[in-house]
Parts: sequence; structure tokens; C-alpha cells
Amino acid sequence: MAGQISIRPISRKADRKKFVDLPFRLYQDDPHWVPPLKGEALGLITPEKNGWFSHARAQLFLAERDGVVVGRISAHIDTLALTMPAAQGFGPGCGQFGLLDAEDEAIAGALIAAAEAWLTKEGMTRVLGPISMSIWEEPGLLIEGYDHPPTIMMGHAKPEYRGWIERAGYRPAKQLKTYDLDITRKFPPLIERIIASGEKNRRIAIRMVDKSKFDEEAAIILAILNDAWSDNWGFVPLTPPEIKDVGVKLKPIVFNDLIRIAELDGKPVAFMITLPDLNEAIKPLNGTMLPFGWARLLLWLRKPRVRTMRVPLMGVIRELQSSRMASQLAFMMIEFIRRAAVADYAATRGEIGWVLDDNQGMNAIADALDCRVNKIYQIYEKSI
Repeated sequence: MAGQISIRPISRKADRKKFVDLPFRLYQDDPHWVPPLKGEALGLITPEKNGWFSHARAQLFLAERDGVVVGRISAHIDTLALTMPAAQGFGPGCGQFGLLDAEDEAIAGALIAAAEAWLTKEGMTRVLGPISMSIWEEPGLLIEGYDHPPTIMMGHAKPEYRGWIERAGYRPAKQLKTYDLDITRKFPPLIERIIASGEKNRRIAIRMVDKSKFDEEAAIILAILNDAWSDNWGFVPLTPPEIKDVGVKLKPIVFNDLIRIAELDGKPVAFMITLPDLNEAIKPLNGTMLPFGWARLLLWLRKPRVRTMRVPLMGVIRELQSSRMASQLAFMMIEFIRRAAVADYAATRGEIGWVLDDNQGMNAIADALDCRVNKIYQIYEKSI
């Protein structure tokens, strides 16, 4: 007879290791799961190693049966998110859960209840989730697109999790979509004409970033991002400790020709970040750099050859949003990066996202490029 399930809060390093190790067992037979590097996964949940904790607090929980870990969840509160307008998703009294994995529905239900109890004790009245752990990391539960691996910084989940969360009383709050694009094909004639017109416009310059001036370029992009995204659902401004962490994490996969800044009359007004899909390189490592994984990864980073490029972030200043100029700049940046991705990195596929389901501008751009939705992630909410 199976033993009783126990749920306990954790804080010790040894327990955090168990927390990270659980998905390696639960997903071991899933060919589309990408094992994260364990050091990165531990850093995410360790306050001393994640700048997000400078304005957030979290409680991790493990579920155990007969001494074996059978589930996990995080409950967390982002103090910056509490200051945002409730109409934009977060707001006062809104806590979150994330990093949910469990062997069965009963365990998942008990973990969710434990997370809710902790959030209630901390004064929260509403929950959004799953968000793991910042909205800038891996938000949402995969509900469509289980048949292929996620790209860098996107999540994966078991199909049954959707029903488990919904039967725990959660209802959909927002959907996030990713778009698939065959970048070996030229764009439709209308889009090509728009791009050609922009290339002749002396007011417009689409330039590569200069990695040797990483901090300066990052500041330009961050200023556009905070302006462009400030009214978006789920927006929480990035803080200096988080920016520092992102820089350390992403700098090895930053390539000048894959990140573009659009200037209008000499002023930076838009940007597009594209990253080679690091998941293609780390999936065979099974979470560890030893004994020779570090050497293989280092060699890959020198000049990646990838199937997929991911566009995690684009932005155009609010002054230009909903204008023809905004669309033209977006098409130009996408095209310039497409050319480099195919010619210099042997890429054949692009993935744009995530994109909010009500982001009319980005959805229209994706439609114009003949993209197709390849994954949908859902964020749920519940009053507690």
C-alpha cells in the first residue's frame, strides 16, 4: 500500500537540489522535454543567485511519499508586481505560483493548496500562475504544442497539468502564443516592398548592436523596452540586479548581427533581440556540463549552427505604436536578422514570442509574414 503524501516547505540547499532533480525523473520518457542545466535551475530558486529576489520573496514546497519526492511547487510574491495596475494583470494582493510538477492530480492539488495557504498567510487575495518565477522567465502553462521541444527560455509541461489546474478552481487569465516562421522563404511581395521602401528612407537606420559596448547597448534596449511594454498585460519593470543577471546569462549567445536597433532621425526607437536556440545544444547534456559537456557547449558558442532562432523580445516606442512606421521598422528588423540567421548560422526556422493574445500589432505582423501559431501557454487566476 502506498504511503501517505506529505507536503513541506523547504529552504535548505539539499532540498533545493531535490526540487531541481524531480523533473529529470518525471520527464525522462518525454522526447520533447529539454533538461535544463542544473546549475542554472538552482540559481533560479536561490535568492543569493537571482536578482529577482531583490524585490520578491518565495516559498518552495516538496511533496514526498515514502521518502521519495513526488511533486514540487513555488509560491511567490513580487513586490513590484503588487504596485502595478490590476487591469494589467498583477496589482495589489496578487501572488503567484509556479514550477509545478507532480506525479498525479491528488499531489498537484495538495501542492497548489499549500501554495495558496502560504500566499493567504502573506496577505494575498488572488493568485496568478504558473509563472516561473518572474514574468520575464517562463510564464504560463503549455496547453498546445506538446509535439516539439520548447526553445530557449520557454517552458514545457505534461498535457494533464491543464486539467489538474482547472479542477483546482483556476480560470484562464491570459494566453501567450509563439509563432513559427520558415525563414528560408522570402516574405510576401507586399512585405518585401515595405522593406525596400524603408531601406531607401534616409530617416531610417537599422543597425547591429556592438557587443563590445554591451552595457551601453543594453541600456538603449532597456529604455525602449520599458516604454514600449509599459502598458502591456503582465508588465513589471526589470531592476538593475535582474538586468545584471540577464546580461551574464545571455551575453554568451549575443551576436551582433542577430540583435538590431532601429533609429529614426538618429534616435533609437525600436529593437529586436534574436537568440540562437541554446536548447538545441544543451538538450544532449542532460543537465550537466560534466565530464565533457562544457567543452562541447564552448565549441558550439563560438559559432552556433542551429535549426531555430528565437525572437524573445521586440519593442517600438509608444509614440510610434499603431503607426505604419512601427510595422515598417518591425518588418525591416525581422528581414535583416532573417538574412543573417540563414547565411551565417544555417538556421531554417524562426520562433517569435511569446506574444500576448490581445497584442494586435504583433499578431498582425505575424499574420502578414504567414507565420503559424506553434505553441500556446496559458496563465490562470483564482481568488483566495
